[in-house]
Amino acid sequence: MKIYNFLAFDLGATSGRSVLGTLRNGRIETRELTRFPNGIVELHGKFYWNLFGLYEHLKEGLVACAREGVTPDSIGVDTWGVDVVPIGQDGSILGMPRAYRDPYTDGAQERFFEIVPREEVYDKTGIQFMNFNTLFQIFAAVKEGYTPIVEAKRLLFIPDALSYMLTGKEICEYTIASTSQILNPRTSKLEASLLKAAGVSEEIFPEITLPGCVIGPLTDALAEETRIGKVDVVAVAGHDTASAVAAVPAENERFAYLSSGTWSLMGIETKEPIINEESFCYNFTNEGGVDGTTRFLKNICGMWILEQCRKEWEREGKNYSYPEIVEMAHSAEPFVSFINPDDASFANPQSMLKAIEAFCIRTGQPVPQNDTQIIRTIFESLALRYREVLEILESVAPFEIDVLHIIGGGSKNKLLNQFTANAIGKRVLAGPSEATAIGNIMMQAVGARAVSSLAEARQIIRASIETDEFLPQDGDVWEAAYTRFKSLK
Repeated sequence: MKIYNFLAFDLGATSGRSVLGTLRNGRIETRELTRFPNGIVELHGKFYWNLFGLYEHLKEGLVACAREGVTPDSIGVDTWGVDVVPIGQDGSILGMPRAYRDPYTDGAQERFFEIVPREEVYDKTGIQFMNFNTLFQIFAAVKEGYTPIVEAKRLLFIPDALSYMLTGKEICEYTIASTSQILNPRTSKLEASLLKAAGVSEEIFPEITLPGCVIGPLTDALAEETRIGKVDVVAVAGHDTASAVAAVPAENERFAYLSSGTWSLMGIETKEPIINEESFCYNFTNEGGVDGTTRFLKNICGMWILEQCRKEWEREGKNYSYPEIVEMAHSAEPFVSFINPDDASFANPQSMLKAIEAFCIRTGQPVPQNDTQIIRTIFESLALRYREVLEILESVAPFEIDVLHIIGGGSKNKLLNQFTANAIGKRVLAGPSEATAIGNIMMQAVGARAVSSLAEARQIIRASIETDEFLPQDGDVWEAAYTRFKSLK
């Protein structure tokens, strides 16, 4: 049986890595080749991603793969959603992409709804309303007179832009486009009327490309420089969550998933989008999945809050390791205070520690007195928020939800996983932690026709990884905590 090798570039909001995946005998094996930091760059009051630095890190991954003596069958890139890169008339990159946490989109939704009503936007896109959605970024940039967007011939989403830098070919991959609030999930096409209302031409994006399609080979110069050769780049599920959900080791459709990382994304997988009054009121999103599926989900502000607290502690000389953080949470007094992780005050405050303090004061709760209490507050609040969102999912799902699959880096947090099982009162299965890279690799396998379907891919993943099981405990105590949590305003 043929052995396949696939190189996955998986980029998140705080770090990226290159992962080599080997498919043999119905099993997938992965090995990290390189890891590199990623972060937002502030310059003159604007916030950017260092796209050119990321490209250099991708080249380092190609070199590392070549040094292993491996010529991969293909390469795939996945990243976070919504942000775009402006491309000029001559094919030049006109500037670094603005980052979704740039406050230039504050108030953009309300101004856009004066042109196109909120209900009409949701009916056409099925996407939850967030200030930083691509639609509102473009609208805000045009109103600002931001030259790179105003002068752009094309806009490319981040994974498509990195693939463009690797190959010279422009695409608009379906799953990443589905995060934009511009794509219609019923037609699988971009909504020209919304683009026009935002102030740009409908030709600003290339035509939609589905996951599994070959984009093209590495450029001659890059193939020679890295010594990896003319390897094809494949359009995987370019949105990291779409790749992660593709790697859920589910046996049937009766599951919810929680992709746990900087963001926590909780949802279900459906055959058709769910766009109705209830999904509109709860601000749920319909994003593209692989193999014709829809990811009906809700974004939850996940470990971002803890990560920002850690940065402040590090500036104070307190460098807590992740095992130390989990132990601190375990030892703290339970259920002292809660926060709503999705409160606007936690989006990008100057001080996350002060934002937590202010929220507790505003809601009449005790202020956490030390780092240990703060960590416990974050973990418990996330678990309770997960329950709140899961209850809404259960009310609209076309099937019963038997189990919650936790995937991504957060699946290794056994304490939070147990808190989650306690809060939701359901069985939790955690793993794989490398879900995004595995999903990226498996879509390359589909493109190479080494795997025939999503169901077969998941069968291979179940045979290849171990999951941890968490069963609910202390139901009455968590029920009382949930009642308190829901009363927060």
